[in-house]
Amino acid sequence: MAGQLRGAARILSSWRSYCSKGQQEKVSADFVEALKAVVGEPNVSTAGVVLEQHGHDESMHRCSPPDAVVWPQNVEQVSRLAALCYDHRIPIIPFGTGTGLEGGVNAIKGGICFNLTRMDRILDLSVDDFSVTVEPGVTRKALNSYLRDTGLWFPVDPGADASLCGMAATGASGTNAVRYGTMLENVVNLEVVLADGQILHTSGQGRRFQKSSAGYNLTGLFVGSEGTLGLITTATLRLHGIPEATTAVVCAFPSLQAAVDSTVQIIQSGLPVARIEFLDDVMIDACNKYSGLTNAVTPTLFLEFHGSQKLLEEQVQRADCAAEWKLPFCMVQGSGGEEPTVDSSPQCLGYSTDVCVPISRLPEIMVQAKKDLKAFGLTGALVGHVGDGNFHCILVFNSEDADEYRRVMEFVEQLGRNALATNGTCTGEHGIGLGKRQLLKEEIGPVGIEIMRQIKSVLDPKNLMNPGKVL
Repeated sequence: MAGQLRGAARILSSWRSYCSKGQQEKVSADFVEALKAVVGEPNVSTAGVVLEQHGHDESMHRCSPPDAVVWPQNVEQVSRLAALCYDHRIPIIPFGTGTGLEGGVNAIKGGICFNLTRMDRILDLSVDDFSVTVEPGVTRKALNSYLRDTGLWFPVDPGADASLCGMAATGASGTNAVRYGTMLENVVNLEVVLADGQILHTSGQGRRFQKSSAGYNLTGLFVGSEGTLGLITTATLRLHGIPEATTAVVCAFPSLQAAVDSTVQIIQSGLPVARIEFLDDVMIDACNKYSGLTNAVTPTLFLEFHGSQKLLEEQVQRADCAAEWKLPFCMVQGSGGEEPTVDSSPQCLGYSTDVCVPISRLPEIMVQAKKDLKAFGLTGALVGHVGDGNFHCILVFNSEDADEYRRVMEFVEQLGRNALATNGTCTGEHGIGLGKRQLLKEEIGPVGIEIMRQIKSVLDPKNLMNPGKVL
């Protein structure tokens, strides 16, 4: 739900004014000169405003700027820069578009930020094989614009116009995951620069295929690794055919329970729905005020179907039979505003939670989350990609109110543990980053954490790759 917090970046600027304090001693001037020797002087910066820009994402985690920012132009430069950092034990932090929500780009131990946005070529498009290879500076919108005349598209949509390699690094998903899957299912191959500068092709150089059972799944290892194992410098992605037609349906309900129960019924009916998005009454009210809409202020489902026109008509009819609609639904052509929750309270900060549970447990955990909001005295809206059990609570609060901040943190922790108690996960798409490391330990247990640490130590023995994240 990164798109719903874009407005937060504007609000956070004054709150982050102290962000450069408490950093470790900066890298030496000689080391900065060595960086410039690799990429050229214009592609290295130690300016304070540039460091601040690269010291945070769209989360509420305190800004931690790097000691320098470099803009490599190709994988060879990335490899040489990584080897240089490795030899001098300097941390490496990858940076794409900065739209993450768990502090994944914060340089909490200083080091060098690798801004990969200038590596922005679309490579090796194979329309017949439904695949394309992209560099890390290519965003999902740029790719789909490039593909417009091919009859293909890349459907993974996290909300923000994120970089595709960054989406792979964070294991992103979004509104279309219920039909097309997450980044994990749509990444075929990765080119990764390891901590010491070695270049790895996770499925073999140049390979693209629909499936493989060849050895360990190295590609899956790096998807969702959040830059802690290596720098992704190209991603080979699976493309899909553009649907002939799409139909969107809005379904309003008298209660959260009725809306989520209907979600379960629709999924269990086997309907090939492309999206099922949920907004509670608080979010609907914010959307109405922000965009001048007149939607009923009740829990609402937004469904989208893809296919031929005839097939779409049948799907909508089947959806009508699969769920007991409590209020009439209407056909729509588009959606409302993008960032109503934060903007509706301009003096507040926004915090987005993220959990995912088995769809059969979705009704109980969402109803409980609504009760917990009231119990903690917090203002928040429940939204989510409920078709795959993933939902968020968008909280607004006064960051200068220590008691309210404490209650937000307690609510977020309790929501994560509620998800674990229902056999779910503490994060469906935002990642672990800085804020959910303890919940990860509880989720996978001591043996799982130890295996992760061993993998990390083999690939990054000096702990230089985005240190302090995930583990």
